[in-house]
Amino acid sequence: MFLQQITTPGLGCYSYIIGCPLAGVAAVVDPRRDVGIYLEIAKKNNMRITHIFDTHVHADHISGGRELAKASGADIYIHEGAPVGYEVKKLAHGEEFSFGNTHIKVLHTPGHTPNSISLVVFDFARSPEPELILTGDLLFVGDIGRPDLPGEEIMDEQVRNLYDSLHSTLGELPDGVEVYPAHGQGSLCGSGMSGKPHSTLGYERKANHRLTLKNFEDFKKSVLSHLPMRPQSFSHIISTNLKGAPIISHCGYKKKGLSVEAVAFLVAEGALVLDLRHSLAFAAAHIPGSIHVDASAPPAPNWVGTVIPPHSRLVLLLNAQEEFEARLTELRRIGYDDVEGFLEGGIDAWIDKGKAVQSIPYIGALDLQKRLAEPQPPTVIDVRTDEEKAAFSMEGALQMPFEKLLASPVCPDCPIKHKVVVCQSGYRAAIAASLLQARGCENISILAGGVAAYRAL
Repeated sequence: MFLQQITTPGLGCYSYIIGCPLAGVAAVVDPRRDVGIYLEIAKKNNMRITHIFDTHVHADHISGGRELAKASGADIYIHEGAPVGYEVKKLAHGEEFSFGNTHIKVLHTPGHTPNSISLVVFDFARSPEPELILTGDLLFVGDIGRPDLPGEEIMDEQVRNLYDSLHSTLGELPDGVEVYPAHGQGSLCGSGMSGKPHSTLGYERKANHRLTLKNFEDFKKSVLSHLPMRPQSFSHIISTNLKGAPIISHCGYKKKGLSVEAVAFLVAEGALVLDLRHSLAFAAAHIPGSIHVDASAPPAPNWVGTVIPPHSRLVLLLNAQEEFEARLTELRRIGYDDVEGFLEGGIDAWIDKGKAVQSIPYIGALDLQKRLAEPQPPTVIDVRTDEEKAAFSMEGALQMPFEKLLASPVCPDCPIKHKVVVCQSGYRAAIAASLLQARGCENISILAGGVAAYRAL
């Protein structure tokens, strides 16, 4: 049996190519949109991709199913309950497929979505017993899938399905079966995932807190009390995956460096500048109204999906224009196809043309401590989660978790003119500060090093 796990950086996604080199055939499970890696792996191992399985209609990334089908000629398979609007072959519970000595059995495992499946894999060259299971978004290493994405109206049904799939359907499999999920650390399809890429059912039954909850009411309470933030992009991604993502080669895009004049025109016409430079570079000088996400950090694509409205017409500001293709690929993975190009020459070109710039200064932890002791201290805006604040609270801070800040279209009402945005490390605070400034907030600073630095005083 051949099995390779492919990691998508920044999204915490895992996809798989699985098959039999002796038979020369393979399947791809949950492909990302840039599909060249699967074609390369198959070619290197003398296999032809004949099947493409999506374990569910994804919410966090655009499926590469249609892209890979066009490139390989393979058929796409998805559960019969998934109401997709493009050509697929429908899967039923118990259906089986063979790829030489590699054998796959389909299990309907709803809970994350009503149409979720898991794939039990056998290596008949070694044993008739199941060797591993591709669990999709049902079971992760250290956590389970979230049930809220399909909508509030079926939440109770989803939680019950999740419980039954984990305990009844997977309960029929032995402890030694290896678990290979569709997501790992960094994904927003669950919380508290381990950094390990795979596990076993037996270990998860002992060490995964959610699986140790045998009482359904305790399970439900635990699941609903720890739902991760839902990025703005998720609904758009679900809709795109239901319709079928456009083939990239049909999008009519060509690499484009934009002049200062072109960027100024696009901004005047409503385009949004997404500044992906390092945080300190953004803080020093940026185009007014820009939204900032530091692309050098692994969670950047998730944060883009959180703060940038879907269907936005984007202009990119980069550390170096050589980054453009990589950043474009990352944006396409989460459904942002309307990218006009990048500012050629970067912020220096903008400044050289005499255009207006803004800045957001950083304040050190020691300086903030001194300022907070003054008669007129600044207002601290704390964008951390409630759980983070429970571990350490900044006395007198305005509590505005990132989700609350994102939902508010205006600058928070602060009695003190100067505002300092804080988070755990400074990464979210930089994003939040850019959002606040774009809304018209003035006199904003960012706590350098975040609460972690402040606690170290």
